[in-house]
Amino acid sequence: MRLENVWLRYHRRGSWVLRDVDVRIGPGEVAVVLGRNGVGKSTLLQVAAGVLRPGRGRVIDRPARVGWVPERFPADQPFTVARYLTGMARVAGLARSAADETVTAWTDRLGLAAFRGVRLPELSKGTAQKVGLAQAMLRPPGLLVLDEPWEGLDAATRDLVPELIDEVLATGGAVLVSDHRGETVRLPGARRWTVADGTVTEETSSGDEAMAVVEVAVPAARVAGAVARLRAEGHQVLRVRPEAEPARPPAPDPAAVDGGVPAVGEAR
Repeated sequence: MRLENVWLRYHRRGSWVLRDVDVRIGPGEVAVVLGRNGVGKSTLLQVAAGVLRPGRGRVIDRPARVGWVPERFPADQPFTVARYLTGMARVAGLARSAADETVTAWTDRLGLAAFRGVRLPELSKGTAQKVGLAQAMLRPPGLLVLDEPWEGLDAATRDLVPELIDEVLATGGAVLVSDHRGETVRLPGARRWTVADGTVTEETSSGDEAMAVVEVAVPAARVAGAVARLRAEGHQVLRVRPEAEPARPPAPDPAAVDGGVPAVGEAR
């Protein structure tokens, strides 16, 4: 899929949110979309998913089946979890029996079995986000687009997101994902698209500088300032973890063991 010279603005006389964007992603590839809040990351993802149409340019070779998970699942709908997912499965082309089986499998896998009879507006944000993940995966997508998919999820489901991404990639699908929590450190080999001033650039690694992950503990009141200073000095902030959450050391990187360059973060 390619976004070819894409421009987009929300109002006819408004400023351009995206300007002359030209990026592509192929089967089996994952790209992480980075950038500050308000620079157009979500807009870029919505254009890629087909939710928004560009004012100029075009999107070509978009897969026929797209799984789209917005940052906040639209839970203000008068359906129960089971009815909503079953309806989405039928829209996706599954026969009724296959739809029922698929919905059961995904509600079990994502810990939604106890919520099948609950109406969407009654769900917590994290539970609603699980419903969003389930509907995107009811049929294997050729393109999976995730906008801050870890937001609001419990630890078990956060751990499951990289598995879902790997499953899409294994079937030849492509994945676009934005993340401000640093969770995408779990996606080794991902391409990195940075959105700034309406343009998108792809980061390239020189391959000659070893990386290391350093955990830093700061008082809660100083987190925002510490993160800002680290980023200003060129460091990559992988994740901000609440104090109550137990530390989990990063898994060993086989590339590091073999003398390669682990692309997991940097500290200087």
